[in-house]
Amino acid sequence: MVRIKNHKQRDIFNPWGFLSPKRRRILDESWPGLFREHLLDEMPVNQIVPFFSKDFGRPSKELYTLLGVLVLQQTMDLNDMDTIEQLSFNIQWHYALNISEESDSAKYISPKTLWSWRQVLIEHKLDQFIFNNLTEKLAKVFQVNTSSQRIDSVHIQSNMRRLGRIGIFSQTIHKFLINLKRQHPNLFGTISSPLIERYESSKALSAFSLVKPSESAKSLKIVSTDLYDLIEQFKNQPRVCQMHSYKLMQRVLNEQCNVQHDETGSKVTVKKPKEIPSDSLQNPSDPDAAYSGYKGQGYQVQLMETFTRNEDKEENKKNLNLVTHVAVERACEHDSNALIPAIADTQNRDLGPEKVLGDSSYGSDENQQKAKSALVELISPTHKSGHSDDINLRHFSFDNNGRVVTCPAGKLPYEVRYKKKTQRYSARFDLKNCTACPHVDQCLVVAGKKNYFLRYSHKDYRLAERRRYEASEEFIDIYRYRAGIEATMSQYDALTGVKRLRLRGLKAVRYCATLKAAGLNLLRAAAVRKAQRLSQRAENGFLSPFPFFKEQFFVLSAGLGKMLLPKPAAADCYLELAA
Repeated sequence: MVRIKNHKQRDIFNPWGFLSPKRRRILDESWPGLFREHLLDEMPVNQIVPFFSKDFGRPSKELYTLLGVLVLQQTMDLNDMDTIEQLSFNIQWHYALNISEESDSAKYISPKTLWSWRQVLIEHKLDQFIFNNLTEKLAKVFQVNTSSQRIDSVHIQSNMRRLGRIGIFSQTIHKFLINLKRQHPNLFGTISSPLIERYESSKALSAFSLVKPSESAKSLKIVSTDLYDLIEQFKNQPRVCQMHSYKLMQRVLNEQCNVQHDETGSKVTVKKPKEIPSDSLQNPSDPDAAYSGYKGQGYQVQLMETFTRNEDKEENKKNLNLVTHVAVERACEHDSNALIPAIADTQNRDLGPEKVLGDSSYGSDENQQKAKSALVELISPTHKSGHSDDINLRHFSFDNNGRVVTCPAGKLPYEVRYKKKTQRYSARFDLKNCTACPHVDQCLVVAGKKNYFLRYSHKDYRLAERRRYEASEEFIDIYRYRAGIEATMSQYDALTGVKRLRLRGLKAVRYCATLKAAGLNLLRAAAVRKAQRLSQRAENGFLSPFPFFKEQFFVLSAGLGKMLLPKPAAADCYLELAA
């Protein structure tokens, strides 16, 4: 049976009357008050109601509490037992989840329930519903301006061990033998004893980690041959071929080895490291993880957030930089493929940007054109090519149609032709002028029989215009705000522990990273609201020591009236009241 509490319904008596006004204010001004007031009702309980029977079975845990606990667990980076302890005894959690009754059904949740419903959210991608609801609500409450946003990625790791090539082979064989012994003991008995002794026990398996570098090639040959022999032994067993661990062995063989068949038999050779694809298996315990040559094994998270162009640090504290988009990918994916889906996702939720800042990984010409068609300006540097001393296309002058007007030396071309089919330009320059030019060896022009020619495509023209814009003060002034997302990534990890997760698999990693991004928005919004309220108190004349160091006069609220005192006198009054 489903149990849902209406948290909008007011209580006849104040259930939080046991809290002193000061403690109640602390809760209201921090994340528990923000979560309780604005976000608790945004939990998508309707998405999990279909998993319950309306009139049969024991009453469920209160659904808002259940989803709230799962969000707070990822926000605070807690394991299951610590999460249960916080729900049972932490008054901040009780206030945030609006739990006022003292009962086990309200303030306790079993590890099995926590695990089961986490799996439901993972399998049905409900974490994305939670993130979208909370983000859209915070954007309305804090009136976030989403016109300017920035995007970047961060590398994260699941709960898996880093393995070398020998470890990948041996662990994959070990996993297959364990599963085969459990599911098909009769077939397990047909395997040779030496092979079982090498891989079945963890103690024997640990010997592969002691291999000397000089003997690694020999060990690789042994494990690859054992892997191939096992695949060949059971390839005619349909029940074995359907096993997940058997398919992992086939995957490792295809990715790591070459098999040659001749009259004498089959020969297995291990591929060179550069021949192995980046999406190859990194660990049999997490088949979804991939490899990035720049960052290593694991996954990556794409984040897009809003930002404000304000030089005043105090004013910036009152503006919420909201994470509007989060997506989890395998580490082998390129950043350029993430920009357009991020723009489309935010536009569908009415959080779309007008400008997006990104590094050169996002700044391909294709992305530039697609973003422009979506009415979004992409501000990103292009990939640099060639020597800095060479004369590039950006040194030439063009008209609005992309035709060359003058060369870097100020010479005019005879004519400029454009072919629509190939979208290429061809400009003819005087042979004598180019021959006499001292920079002709560094220029892009090519000598012909009667003229020098400059040939370029419409894409080359667009890139030249972008490179010219990158040298302008306007680009430097706006692009410097892109660096702010690096601080977001650091905060994302420091507050939520996203770079090292407790779960494995793409779905589970996506669940953790998405809810942690929602938690980051919660903690940021709480800090912004606290800064806004402190600013309001200062404007209304409440007692505060900070203006002593900024203003010559200070409005002191005490007793029945307000007094305008010089800074030294205000400081003395403050010290007397504090004493």
